[in-house]
Amino acid sequence: MTLRAAVAALALFVLTAATAPAPRDAMLVSTSWLAEQADNPNLVILHVGSSDSYARHIPGARLVRLSDISMSSDAGTLEMLSEQALRLRLAGFGIGDRSRIVVYYAEAPQQATRVVFTLDAAGLGAQTSLLDGGMAAWEREGRPLTAETPADHIGSLSPLKMKKDAVVDAKFVQDHMKAPGYAVIDARIPAFYDGTQTGGSKENPHKTGHIAGAKNVPITALTDAASKISSSAALEALFAKAGVKRGDKLIVYCHTGQQASGIVFAARTLGYDAMLYDGSFEDWSKRDLAVEK
Repeated sequence: MTLRAAVAALALFVLTAATAPAPRDAMLVSTSWLAEQADNPNLVILHVGSSDSYARHIPGARLVRLSDISMSSDAGTLEMLSEQALRLRLAGFGIGDRSRIVVYYAEAPQQATRVVFTLDAAGLGAQTSLLDGGMAAWEREGRPLTAETPADHIGSLSPLKMKKDAVVDAKFVQDHMKAPGYAVIDARIPAFYDGTQTGGSKENPHKTGHIAGAKNVPITALTDAASKISSSAALEALFAKAGVKRGDKLIVYCHTGQQASGIVFAARTLGYDAMLYDGSFEDWSKRDLAVEK
């Protein structure tokens, strides 16, 4: 290769890297973008919240509760469904192979990020986005809401291509908690992380403290004062403060696997490889594994 050709190739590489879209650009959509897609026949909108919150929703949206896309088990209150069960549930929401899926939060953002995480784990991440600001942003801008429920529709959905490395278990955490290139992240608020408060219930309390060696990036960091996803700069600073380095693979946990999905989402918007410890601290506590305060 001549010097001129080499310089040209390098310039093209630098230009491509500089103009390549950030993961955040695909993972989030604006209210204006969603409004413009109203006539898209492949659009599937998922309202994540309670039945009460669904009384007024974005036109065309279908109600999804976390119990619709997860199961309870001895390990925790949120566990991934089997491939077959999940496929049937997703198709029941009208999701098909060609669907463009937008998920929004009517209440807690981490409820919606758990649905986004599940769709990504099911191999549908490339066609799924979160509505930035959720229903609050939509309503604040005076956009239409309705009580009308969409007609039932079963999507034409092929067998799922589940991502095997999206969800990890306690053994994986134990095997990698001190491994180079891995960082364990606790997504609970600081009071639970430092042991000021103990999670779980009176009947089934969690252990007090956090997984030994874990760093704290609390779920409260996910959104800003307007309930929109925090800026890339703000999130980057939080992960850096927690000691996360570029190239690290993140193992994220919380109480049972909901709040952790929000921090997994935040990490992925920055380009980090992030996994979720399903069952999270509830599972860790039941196994009586090592914690620290």
